[in-house]
Amino acid sequence: MRLFVITGTCGAGKSTMKDYLSERLDTDRFVCVDSDEVGLNWWDYAGTDHEEKYGEDTLKGAVKMAGGKDLVFVSCLNPLDYFQKIEAPSEIETSFFIALCPTDEEIDKRLKARPTERGFTSDEIIKPHIEYNKWFRKNRSKFQMFIDNTEISEDETADRIAAFIENI
Repeated sequence: MRLFVITGTCGAGKSTMKDYLSERLDTDRFVCVDSDEVGLNWWDYAGTDHEEKYGEDTLKGAVKMAGGKDLVFVSCLNPLDYFQKIEAPSEIETSFFIALCPTDEEIDKRLKARPTERGFTSDEIIKPHIEYNKWFRKNRSKFQMFIDNTEISEDETADRIAAFIENI
């Protein structure tokens, strides 16, 4: 199984890409799974002595959902955590990371536009996500594909990602 992780901070467009790619990729070969679909709750891990297990457990759940097909996994997981902290399931033979990284201003705008119940209600809450977005930009060379999706459409972003995935 090949693993394609589409990653970025909250507001980068990961879940949107999952939906677009589900329509573009051959469903006989690929399964697209958002970490939110696995059924685990981040808050059950946050602040515990096993916080880092969230990424590992959601990945294991997504691999199971893929049923042996190549997996397009949408998650905030970054390659450093993946290679240093997570024990990847044995089904994964190769891994590729695709980062979505719009400008910090765009992240701020997108998070503020979300419904209040999503929790992005103040600059203080949004600030760590902007800092994580800066980390992605600073570490862009760690990704096999890096896309600043500030000025390009969802369709164009999805087409670029689909072409990358299908040509590997």
